[in-house]
Amino acid sequence: MPPPALRRALLLCLAAAPAALWALALGGSRLPPADLTLINGAEVQSLDPALVTGIPEGRVVRALFEGLTLKDPQTLAPLPGVAQSWEISADGLEYRFRLRPDARWSNGDPVTSGDFLASWRRLLDPRTGAEYAYQLWCVAGARAFSQDRDDSGAARRPFESVGLSAPQPDRFEVRLETPTPHFLELCASSALLPVHGPSLAAHGPAWLRAEHLVGNGPYRLELRRLNERIRLRKSPTYWDRDRIALESIDLLAVESYLTNLNLYLQGDAHWINYLPNGLIPRLLPREDFDPAPYFATYFYRVNTTRPPFDDARVRRALALAIDRHAITAAITKSGQRPWGSLTPFGMPGYEPPSFGAQALSDADPARGFAEDLRAARALLEAAGYGPRGRPFPPLEILYNTSETHRDIAEVIADGWRRHLGVPAQLLNQEWKVYLASQGNLDYDVARAIWIGDYLDPLSFLELFREGSRNNKTGWSDPHYDRLLAEAGRQAEPERRRALLFEAEALLLEQLPILPIYSYVSQNLFSPRLGGAPPNLLDELHLRWLYWRSDEELELWRERRPPHPSGQERVAASGPAAGLYPPAAPGGRFAPDDPRARLSPFAGPEIPR
Repeated sequence: MPPPALRRALLLCLAAAPAALWALALGGSRLPPADLTLINGAEVQSLDPALVTGIPEGRVVRALFEGLTLKDPQTLAPLPGVAQSWEISADGLEYRFRLRPDARWSNGDPVTSGDFLASWRRLLDPRTGAEYAYQLWCVAGARAFSQDRDDSGAARRPFESVGLSAPQPDRFEVRLETPTPHFLELCASSALLPVHGPSLAAHGPAWLRAEHLVGNGPYRLELRRLNERIRLRKSPTYWDRDRIALESIDLLAVESYLTNLNLYLQGDAHWINYLPNGLIPRLLPREDFDPAPYFATYFYRVNTTRPPFDDARVRRALALAIDRHAITAAITKSGQRPWGSLTPFGMPGYEPPSFGAQALSDADPARGFAEDLRAARALLEAAGYGPRGRPFPPLEILYNTSETHRDIAEVIADGWRRHLGVPAQLLNQEWKVYLASQGNLDYDVARAIWIGDYLDPLSFLELFREGSRNNKTGWSDPHYDRLLAEAGRQAEPERRRALLFEAEALLLEQLPILPIYSYVSQNLFSPRLGGAPPNLLDELHLRWLYWRSDEELELWRERRPPHPSGQERVAASGPAAGLYPPAAPGGRFAPDDPRARLSPFAGPEIPR
């Protein structure tokens, strides 16, 4: 059981939870319980792989659809997915994929190379509205096909000019513009997942309803209740169905961090990744909470199309007047690193540039912040604002519903008011409205996070190239684009890194974004849940999940490394407390199953 002090705090939280929300989350809908229940955060924006942009959406679509490749749940290295094998030319420009003969859509149709060809063409068509279309610009002719359009949106160039072909139903070929070391990782991304063309044609926008959605992933969509839950059911047509351990998974749409924690501690949810900041110090010692490095950066976007934010001096002043150390020490509290770059801390083989004295003063952050404030006031004065200039106009900080985002926005707004005389106010919007406001450039300053899609600086830097729908700042710079293009043509790793460094330095000089901190993960999950090892992208891959046997649970406890905080671990509540189900029946997974590599010995095998 939780320590008495934590139990008392949680009981107070429980008493304060809205009754209606509890009724929904606890099964007021009278559904039988799923094998596993996860808190997914906000209601998903879409289940269309071409359109999803957020973490909650990506988690679901990667269960409903499968790409050419999968990701190893721990190392994130590419694994065979729909493509059972592939060949790469010596120059790294030609990829030839061989598809599995037993890959099937959930309606029984075979998954063919033509499905990928049509889906990738749809992704590149700007009329689809895909924000991640640029992920295919590494393909020969793809960018030109996507951007060279007439007034109606129709392509001026034939699709045959794009380096994609499907010579046979089980053969898919790709010709790249430049060598792309991370291309196989890209093939597992949400945007590049295939969709079932006949369903789109037959049902139009309604193809995403549970009764119409046809996927090719390990799970199918059984139920979707807006603002309540998504229920997934194991697909009987999936090629690897015998090694999918869980029959059903519920993903609850619950945004309150306190409610999330209460659901988890009562045993009504088995995994959450949003925690109340005030309780994190008490949660840190628990064996089911392990903050880990996370390939993500928390930052603010700035709408550079609106005065006075079109002035780089103003943007730099705002960035310098953010007390990053105070935010990570007083609000986030889990080991997040104050950060002055777009690319996150711990990037393999890359040390990013930074800005500001505070970002470089871990030993004396207060002194560094004081120096930054002097520079910020001078920049605002040079831009014509302050005691000897014009008053700064009111500024709104846009954020989506979340205690952490609100707390951070309050600290930043207060600092801008006190230190710079900037009349900053807060604007909270529901998730979908918040996303739309950024996409339409209907904001001043907006909260943002970016998680790398692959372990390379380009996964962050390409956001702000001209034409990227994920830019959402209105900023562009031809020199920045040229640097990224030149980096893409480089075969020499050192030269490539130097060009990416120069591009990021330019971004930090112009500052259409205000970096705040580099993330750590904040997952709280049942110790019995296997197949969910920490990874740098903090991705939870539902296809690998299973319940550990009693024996494996004990071995996992014995062989865990020391707690990263240095604190002694406190055992989480066990099955008797209802925190997680009893052990699943069965023997062991096959030796080639990725789950067999995740722990000291394999988990339970699916009964046949």
